[in-house]
Order: sequence, then structure tokens, then C-alpha cells
Amino acid sequence: MIATNSCHRFAIYIDRFYQGQSFLPDNPTNVKEVVGILDSYGYVLDAYQKNLQYIADREFLNLFPFFKYFDGNVSFDRLLKHWWHDRINFEYAEYCMKVMLWHGGGRLEEYIESPEFRESIEHAIQAKIKNKPIIKLLHRLFPEFLPEQVRQSVYYNALGQFWSVMAPIFLTLGKAYEAGKVTTIPDVVDWVKAGLVAAAGNPINYAVEIDGRSYDILPASANLTFLMDVAVPYVEAVFFRGTPFLGVVSYNAQAHQIPVEQNGFTYGALYADPLPIGGAGIPPTLLMQDMRHYIPPYLHEIYQNTKRKEDDLLVKICQSFQKSMYCVTSATILGLAPHPLDSTDPQQQATNMAY
Repeated sequence: MIATNSCHRFAIYIDRFYQGQSFLPDNPTNVKEVVGILDSYGYVLDAYQKNLQYIADREFLNLFPFFKYFDGNVSFDRLLKHWWHDRINFEYAEYCMKVMLWHGGGRLEEYIESPEFRESIEHAIQAKIKNKPIIKLLHRLFPEFLPEQVRQSVYYNALGQFWSVMAPIFLTLGKAYEAGKVTTIPDVVDWVKAGLVAAAGNPINYAVEIDGRSYDILPASANLTFLMDVAVPYVEAVFFRGTPFLGVVSYNAQAHQIPVEQNGFTYGALYADPLPIGGAGIPPTLLMQDMRHYIPPYLHEIYQNTKRKEDDLLVKICQSFQKSMYCVTSATILGLAPHPLDSTDPQQQATNMAY
């Protein structure tokens, strides 16, 4: 084992990686919880990613997308289910998209703020509004309004592409566990890491079709890739930064309950208090409600054996979800390491330690 300097403030965590472990302790209950919740999460992510990419492609520059959550299949029966909330809560997917858009980060943000991007999307904007005189006037009066809507569409699409990779990783993890191929927390981390590394170089491209013609929004020439330009900003924005939950902290500037600087935000999934889950205005509540539909029997069994059984199901799901996200974060950290952690080269060891 390669040990860190014991005086380093993160030594206890870094040493866990050098020992082949992760942030989450390895025990059978944690394995069941993490695999079970990621399996259910995979089903939900698959629905989320399809809707996000539908909105990016089919609702492009639609300022009033009333039926955006229907994926193009609108019926009276689906309307009733939507109003009754007998559906997937796509609002949470939009929340994650907006958190990414607000926090930014990486080359994706750099590109969509570049003059090159601004110039290229103007062709798509003009094609979309050519028969809409009121929107044309709006664009002339407020020239940054529609480009900002396009930037939002970019994040709809990018997050959809990211989740389209993650969903199969989590779903196949569940099958591997049932087949006895995954038995420990390090196995889970290795499984997720392998999926991330395999998709690391996948290009992130985005084009919309308007009147039979395709317009590049994120062209191949932008050289954007899955891992560094979408996955890493996602982990930082959603796992770590997040946004303050309404009703939990005061948005009054005089109360000083929210950091002045954006990099001081610690409201992400890894920090969220599970207890408010189920309360109004708490975005993760929507995700927990979605995942409860797909929880495997062995995870239900764990919850049933607790003191409150499943009376506080959403809180229990949130706790399991946080455990799983520590595993995904561990996989991301290991996957991005500049050199193998078992390297004996002093220079590589130093580089890893700096990382």
C-alpha cells in the first residue's frame, strides 16, 4: 500500500483509495442498498434522458412548451395521469439541467459563451422564427434572449446524452449483482468506473432539424467529450454545488444563510439532509418518488426490517441514494486519476497526490 502524508487533511480519504476502497464502507447491507437503488435509478434515468432529448430536439425555441413532458404522445388519458401525478416527475431532470446551466464549468460552458457559438446558432434561430413576426421583433429588441434559450437547449441535450450512458451502466450493474458478479462496494465502484472510462471519449454533438434542414448547435469541431465536458461538470454541479432548497434556508440576503460566492454552495446530493425529503419545494423528493416504483424486492426487505418499516420510505430511499452517489463519486475520482494508484514511480505518485 502507498500511504499518504498522515498530516494531510484528506489523508483518511485518500488512503481509502490506495487500499482499494471507496468513500463508502464495504459491507453486505451497503452493497444491497447501493445496487438496489442504482438499479431503480437506472430505470428513472432512462425515462429522464429520453424526455430531455425530446425537449432539446422537438421543443427547440418553443417558448410555451405546454406538452413537453409527453414525449410527443399527448392523449386525454395521459393528461389525466399527468394532472394526478401518476407519472415520472420530469421536473427533477429539468432541475438538474438548470443547476448545470447555472453553475457551468468545463469546455461546454466555454463553448456556448464563445463568439463562434453565438454566430453559428443565429442560422438556426433565423430559420425557426422566419414566419413568426412577433418573435422576430422580440429577437431584434432583446438579441440575447433567444440565444440564452438555445444555451438551455444545449444543456437539455447534453444532460440527456450523459444520462443515456449512465442508465445502462446502472441497469447492467443490477443484473451483474443478481448473477453474483458484483459482491462488494469496490466491485460496484469498479463497474461504474469501467463504464465511465469506456464512454470517456464519446463525442457530445447536438443538431436540430428545422424545415427538413439540419443545423449544428454543438458541432463535431467543438471537440466536446462525454467525461470531461459533461460528466465532470455534472458531478460538481449536482453532487456538490446544487441550489438552496426553498423553505429550508432563507433567500433573504440580510439573513446571510446562502454563501455570497457561488463556489461556496454545498447543497448537492452528497450534502442534502434526507429528513426534509417529502416536503414541498425539495427537488430530490421528486426523484425519490420516481425511484420508489422500481425498487427491487431485496431492497424493500431491508427497509421493512427497520423500526419504521416503509412509513418513511422517501427518507430511506434518499439515504440509500446518497450512499450510491458516494460510490459514483469514488468511481469518477478514480477514473480521472492521472496515473494508476498502485504506481511505484515517485513522480507519478506525486502527481496522483497533487490530483
